[in-house]
Amino acid sequence: MENNKFIELNKSVQEIIDLIASKNAKEANNKLVEVSDDLDDLLDHSEEDEELMEISRYQVLLNQLQQKIISLNGQL
Repeated sequence: MENNKFIELNKSVQEIIDLIASKNAKEANNKLVEVSDDLDDLLDHSEEDEELMEISRYQVLLNQLQQKIISLNGQL
C-alpha cells in the first residue's frame, strides 16, 4: 500500500474532526461511515505488519471520534 492511502485517510479524518468542531454531527457521522468503509477495504488488502498497525491506529481513532459524535448528538 502506498503512503498516499494514509495521506488521504488522514485528510478524511481531519474533515471529521472539523465537522465535530463545528457541531455538525450528521455530516461528521456520514463522513465517519465513509472513512470506516475505506479503512475496511485497506484492511482487506493489507498484508504487511506495519500497514496493519497503522490501520489499527486509525480504527482506534475512528472509534473515539464516533464516541464524540454520539456525545455531540446528546448535546443538540
